[in-house]
Amino acid sequence: MAVATAPSISLVAAAGGGSLLFRQLFDADTGTFTYLLADVPSRQGVLIDSVYEQHARDLSLIRELGIELVASIDTHAHADHVTGSWLMHDATGCAIALSAAARADNVTLPLNHGDRVTFGGRSVEIRSTPGHTNGCITVVLDDHSMAFTGDALLVRGCGRCDFQQGNAHTLWNSIKEQIFTLPESCLLYPGHDYNGRSVSSVVEEKAFNARLGGDATERDFVGHLENMKLPHPHKIAEALPGNMRSGKPRETSPKATWAPLARSYAGLPELTPTWVVAHQSDLTLLDVRSAEEFNGPDGRVAGSLLIPLPDLEAQASSIPTDRPVVVVCHSGSRSALATQQLLKAGRWQVANLRGGLSRWAAEGYPLEGVKA
Repeated sequence: MAVATAPSISLVAAAGGGSLLFRQLFDADTGTFTYLLADVPSRQGVLIDSVYEQHARDLSLIRELGIELVASIDTHAHADHVTGSWLMHDATGCAIALSAAARADNVTLPLNHGDRVTFGGRSVEIRSTPGHTNGCITVVLDDHSMAFTGDALLVRGCGRCDFQQGNAHTLWNSIKEQIFTLPESCLLYPGHDYNGRSVSSVVEEKAFNARLGGDATERDFVGHLENMKLPHPHKIAEALPGNMRSGKPRETSPKATWAPLARSYAGLPELTPTWVVAHQSDLTLLDVRSAEEFNGPDGRVAGSLLIPLPDLEAQASSIPTDRPVVVVCHSGSRSALATQQLLKAGRWQVANLRGGLSRWAAEGYPLEGVKA
């Protein structure tokens, strides 16, 4: 039986001369950036600063790109969101990586200054940059072209220093000695931003950062930070205890549901042909192609119900309600739209057939009406 595989990530636009895949993701609720780096030839990668609530999105992207995740790295124990590291470890077996100084539970890869985390032919260097918290690190790509600064250095700003063992003098030294010593062309990617600023560079922050750039002195920097008088992050009571467990829930919620659903990066529930074949007698297979296609040379799944996509809204009441629905089309595109429509209509036991009938046939499962 032929088995369909994930598309080669060498076909995905990559940075670093084609050897590095880079994705910047965003959580609007907390203003948090999450970063995915992967070595294209080996398909190994690391995730930096994941967000608990965005776990399904991140895992879907990793799976769709066929990446073997080596580690989920946090730049510090966050006070404004709970990390998704434990969930990612549970789903993929990757390491949970955090500064040893944070002393959090469930960390499988405690990090110290000078450590390297290798993924395929690439690696990241760990630079200790305390000051915002005592466990802050900056994650630097092996060729020093990119650095992920967490909350130590933000775009035209920096992290606060008034809790979690923060210290403005320490942060000044961390930035000056560990971040500003990188090449001036090095791109700096922050842990947060609330104004749409997603990237900066060493040369920019040296010149324009209002807190420590230009002619600012350590006295200026410390005076600024010690007089900010900011309210504590609104999620601190939830985030800090959660992050001291590396994001592990107090009670692990059961994974069981009506089917082993996976979410596509677009957010839709999907099922594989293998699972559908094994449970076909308990499902309604809804084919949303045209009648010509349904009866055409490509064939159809035996026993499937035909409702062409343009007619779905008007004929939805004819879909049986006593069993889950798996929606199919040729490639999974039209059926994705149909799945979305059914979910919006309140049919929660519904999923798209991943890859459509094309994948079904490629994996060797039978179709009736196929014409050679």
